[in-house]
Amino acid sequence: MQWSYLLIYVALAAAVVVVHLARRGMKERAHAASLKEATEAGMMEPPSLHPIINPERCMGSAACVQACPEEALGIIQGKAVLVNPASCIGHGACQVVCPVNAIRLVFGTEKRGIDIPNVRPNFETNIAGIFIAGELGGMGLIRKAAEQGRQALETIRSRKGGKPDLDVVIVGAGPAGISAGLGAIQHKLRYKIVEQEDSLGGAIYHYPRNKVAMTAPVKLPVIGSVKMGEISKEKLLEFWHAVVTKTGLMIAFNEKMETIERKEDGFLVKTSKASYQTRSVLLAIGRRGSPRKLGVPGEEQSKVVYRLIDPEQYRGMAVLVVGGGDSALEAAIAIAEQPDTNVVLSYRSAAFQRVKERNRERLAQQEQAGRLRVIFNSKVKKIEANTVSLEFDNATCEMPNDGVIVCAGGELPIPLLQKIGITFETKHGTD
Repeated sequence: MQWSYLLIYVALAAAVVVVHLARRGMKERAHAASLKEATEAGMMEPPSLHPIINPERCMGSAACVQACPEEALGIIQGKAVLVNPASCIGHGACQVVCPVNAIRLVFGTEKRGIDIPNVRPNFETNIAGIFIAGELGGMGLIRKAAEQGRQALETIRSRKGGKPDLDVVIVGAGPAGISAGLGAIQHKLRYKIVEQEDSLGGAIYHYPRNKVAMTAPVKLPVIGSVKMGEISKEKLLEFWHAVVTKTGLMIAFNEKMETIERKEDGFLVKTSKASYQTRSVLLAIGRRGSPRKLGVPGEEQSKVVYRLIDPEQYRGMAVLVVGGGDSALEAAIAIAEQPDTNVVLSYRSAAFQRVKERNRERLAQQEQAGRLRVIFNSKVKKIEANTVSLEFDNATCEMPNDGVIVCAGGELPIPLLQKIGITFETKHGTD
């Protein structure tokens, strides 16, 4: 009888192992297919901070894969691999959950260098009085960006001299900028926060994912220590809004920094709306940069935007999407799926280059169904209240239009900062 029970247990254990191995094999084949697709599409260069896995340490637990909502990581031959590098947004959740410390976060690759500004331990650049904290300085992790903003403000409050109108101008309203602003309130400094977009949260606002890893307490001036586990993007943004409301933190939205000029007692910061005399400047901006604009008549209209937020708002509308990357294709597809829409996707080249195969397929399906139209070798010439003019096939065509979404990438702030005199170091796969 005992032998029969033992045989049953062995059979059950064997069945469990077989099922586990079968499932693991299926997942590994799917991850290998993702890697092949990314390689063929030329999507192997991560945009910024990204993980490097030490295969000698990696035990294939897949904890990093589960922690990556962008599906940038996979398991191949029992080891973690970056299978979709272009989708990695550098939040570092994979590194946090790795049980054997097999992951480190780096900037750049052997082929593609990333410029990172040179900053001192107190976050001051080579120009005395100008500080950098957060993503631009190489820290994409939310908790550490907030900590950098707080620490930079501690140094800024000790700076004396001159009689400028402000003690500090903070550029950017992400975690680093908010934390620094709270520090300014705590220390009763005269401050101004300017944010080029109309949203709070910086890069977090653009996260195309459901989870943000916050596995350690965040220490914020005025607020104190805040402990979070895994929190959704939406809940995190709600938290930041609650902090702003509770503390009365003042932020000037839709105000873009344009230049910084050195003055005898500090700096003159010129924005799209005003000029500010300040003793110090804290750059808490991301690496996304400013949206690249078309530079055509009518682009200043409110119906022209540079990211898709809610496809449903375009129901029953004629929409032009401009661009040839994944963000443009995904925007066009999402809007075309809404009832009674008329979608045109305009791209300046003759074919899409580095886009995911599944986006190509979905786009083709929508086009074949008559829900959208793709026009290659086309350029926007003019945007008017109810129409838009496109140039293609050696002619200009005017078509009905209720909204324009420009997905043409961003203009990094690096040239502007170099013009100011801030020095940079090019990273090639180093932390």
